[in-house]
Amino acid sequence: MITRREMLKSSLALGGAALFTPHLFAAVAVPDDRKFTTQLGWKIGPQIYSFNRYPFDEALKMVAACGATSFEQFTFGQKVSKDINVTVGPDLLKPENKDALKRVKDLLAEAGCTMHAVGVCGSGKADFDFAAEFNIPLLNTEPDARTLDDVNKRAEEYKINVGLHNHPRPSYYWDPDVVLGHLKDCGPRVGANCDTGHWLRSGLNPLECVKKLKGRITGFHIKDLKKSGNDYDADCPLGQGDVGIADILKEMATHNIKIPFSIEYEADWDKNQPKVAECVRFFDATAKAIVAASPNRS
Repeated sequence: MITRREMLKSSLALGGAALFTPHLFAAVAVPDDRKFTTQLGWKIGPQIYSFNRYPFDEALKMVAACGATSFEQFTFGQKVSKDINVTVGPDLLKPENKDALKRVKDLLAEAGCTMHAVGVCGSGKADFDFAAEFNIPLLNTEPDARTLDDVNKRAEEYKINVGLHNHPRPSYYWDPDVVLGHLKDCGPRVGANCDTGHWLRSGLNPLECVKKLKGRITGFHIKDLKKSGNDYDADCPLGQGDVGIADILKEMATHNIKIPFSIEYEADWDKNQPKVAECVRFFDATAKAIVAASPNRS
């Protein structure tokens, strides 16, 4: 399987940022159905890695074009802009990059967007400092299990939640039972960052994984997949694949927790923004249906 870093390296080598066409990505109004997503205590927006071929300033326009007001940031390789060669991540906090830091904050304010999570990233002090600087409530990571005590302490110190991310088998946290085994020794701020597609790729039932992790979920990387040959390597809009997204959201509504959902669409890298927007619309429409079916919520 191609790693994110390998994909990003090849993407940037192709000069993908030059493919951006601003008029195609004009910001749209926040959908009316978003109130139902909010009512359920959820946030929905892209994992901006979906737009990794573009610098941050252009990718942010694509986030807004999806009708989203929040998103998850990744912290390797995405420059602030074509003119500011500083990576959006802990490097922004270096004294020499104060102008780049201000530019990122200005871009967020202009777009009316916030970062609802950061990941998948490290779990050291620099990562927590970056999250704190941008008031990011959730840090998604895949730490060495031997460092979990330090991760737990930092989560409490910074008052920032942490999600242990499940990359596909044989990555360390692919199995929710492994995650639960480690969470027994962690405080309530450390939980599971649930990647629905990676569970499917690992031969697991995503809905059963969600049920098993009830009470310890801090957020989602939500994606849907269709089978291609013998493998689940074909991303598709939410609700059109084999993950069972609607059933997962119905289950999550019974958990009564406030968490972010980050849409990952790891395909059609040059032109996937309309597909991500379709995912946002499906998510909001499903939230509306859940609320309508629950008289006590309306």
